[in-house]
Amino acid sequence: MSTSPPSANISPGPLWALLSPIGRISREPYWLCFILIWIVFGIAIRIWWLSSVETPTPESLMAGEYLGTNPLFPVLFFVLQWFELALVIKRLQDIGQSGFLALLIFVPVFNLIMLIFLGIVPSKAEANRHGPVPNSYWRKR
Repeated sequence: MSTSPPSANISPGPLWALLSPIGRISREPYWLCFILIWIVFGIAIRIWWLSSVETPTPESLMAGEYLGTNPLFPVLFFVLQWFELALVIKRLQDIGQSGFLALLIFVPVFNLIMLIFLGIVPSKAEANRHGPVPNSYWRKR
């Protein structure tokens, strides 16, 4: 009785990269997804900035005012945070660490350091419990 290794998905696609915390992701798609997230967030802020009645100054800019003037911002913020969390979890799993460490991205200042660190550290070449190679995940039978 021989047991074959579990099957794997080695080309999961862009929706997996942004939505699922399962698997491994290498540095290149990690950075590409973050650039997409930052562009979407920048566009949302730019639209709000241009649509405000009076031009806000950095001293008068309040997060509460932004949330009050743009009811879709909390939804967009939640979605973008989920994308970020899924990317960080997969990147941590790719370097052989626990995805639980991804909760550190909610700590101010440390989150930026962690995002840059995860984008620099190379992937582990060998298979681990999260996937056989970077940009993959194990499938359950």
